[in-house]
Amino acid sequence: MTRELPLTGIVVVELSDSASAPFAGKILAELGAEVWKVERPTGDSSRGWGPSEWKGDGAAFHALNRGRGYLSLDIKDRSDLATLHRLIAERADVFLHNLRPGTAAKYGLDADNLRVTKPELVHCEIGAFGKAGPLRELPGYDPLMQAFSGIMDITGEHDGGPVRAGVSIVDFGTGMWAVIGVLAALNRRHVKHTGAAVDASLLETAIAWNSVGIAGYQADGYPGSRHGSGVAFIVPHRAFAASDGALIISCANDALFARLSAALGCPEWADDPRFATNAARLENRAEIDRLIGERIATGTRAEWQERLQAAGIPCAPVQTTPELVSHEQTRALGIIDTADEGEIGVVGLPLSFDGRRPPPLPAVRPIGADNDLLGSVLPTRA
Repeated sequence: MTRELPLTGIVVVELSDSASAPFAGKILAELGAEVWKVERPTGDSSRGWGPSEWKGDGAAFHALNRGRGYLSLDIKDRSDLATLHRLIAERADVFLHNLRPGTAAKYGLDADNLRVTKPELVHCEIGAFGKAGPLRELPGYDPLMQAFSGIMDITGEHDGGPVRAGVSIVDFGTGMWAVIGVLAALNRRHVKHTGAAVDASLLETAIAWNSVGIAGYQADGYPGSRHGSGVAFIVPHRAFAASDGALIISCANDALFARLSAALGCPEWADDPRFATNAARLENRAEIDRLIGERIATGTRAEWQERLQAAGIPCAPVQTTPELVSHEQTRALGIIDTADEGEIGVVGLPLSFDGRRPPPLPAVRPIGADNDLLGSVLPTRA
């Protein structure tokens, strides 16, 4: 018997490209929704992203777009646009898109238009700079928002330039916010029998990720600074170079620092007025980091992990992707999997229900592979 997932019975029409909306659609599909991905005739941009490819499409497309019905419709074509409108009107509980600002209204795909005839529809738009303000009509991408929001200004080494996070945290974060909004709107629809217009944007997500830094600035005017692998408000809380790689050590309070000092063979540090409190360590960050670094450099990551974990000190190796994928902890979680023999493994939903993770989604299909199903999906009109 197939286990019923939380969104079983919900139909999503996803008109998406690139990363943010496809990531949202992936989450909804993994939660059990029936998702129909609509691509333009040339396909989603991520089908062509490199350098890694699998069966003719970019690996990124496989990571973000499994488990859908695959439709190809050109919204600039009157017939295709009419088909999309009909699919939304007759099948969709949720319409999700990340069209360029202003495009949805141009083609009647905005919430104001669609919910006139279908008020119970949950319409979710993922934008760039948001719905208001002088930049509202501009397109946007993850690195632009990491820059604009100040994230890049506080990321990187102290004496280096601004650095973008190595993964698309703004794209994926916006997809998550979109899903949170959709789930909240579906719950309200269940209670009040009306849909909603849900709006998320890349910039609003990036600003949200900078919440702590913004609060600090509002409190005392401190604009933030770069601390490499560390953070502004805790010391030690960064990577140190062992003999065979880097190891993150995190001491979020003075008791943990005292344990660290003892584990490193330097218990006197915990009583040194320069280091005894986190406030003092912040003032003397360079010196205590240097001292810890000298000790860590004398052993391997594994040696220090064993010693520090035995002392209750939070620590972790800075791993490569191959190390992560092959690690016994990752394998035990079963989060990287595939539903189809001969397919690459991709990351599944980082959630479990009643102790079980939703099963991996089926492999992606070619552009428009399911167009021939539209006749059965949409009832024949008299």
